[in-house]
Amino acid sequence: MPYVMIHHKVANYAKWKKAVKVFAPFRKASGEKSFYACRSSKSPNDLLVWCEWDTASRMKKFIKSAELRKAMVGAGVIGKPQISFYGAMEDLSVG
Repeated sequence: MPYVMIHHKVANYAKWKKAVKVFAPFRKASGEKSFYACRSSKSPNDLLVWCEWDTASRMKKFIKSAELRKAMVGAGVIGKPQISFYGAMEDLSVG
């Protein structure tokens, strides 16, 4: 499965989280399979988001979409996010 990692800062985590939940149906309809958010321990409005997608082409189409840009602005994302694409993930946990 393809993955995207997005690093960005938000003005207010609670507002961002609410907006993420409202936008979930569009993300799912676009092919998103999972969404994980990590907050920095030093700066809780500094976020790392990991998403799994059904196909790389749908993932890239979504990332380029005007709907995502509008949703990010409405959610209070500050500045330009850093976006990285990945083709696979391995679970190397013991056991």
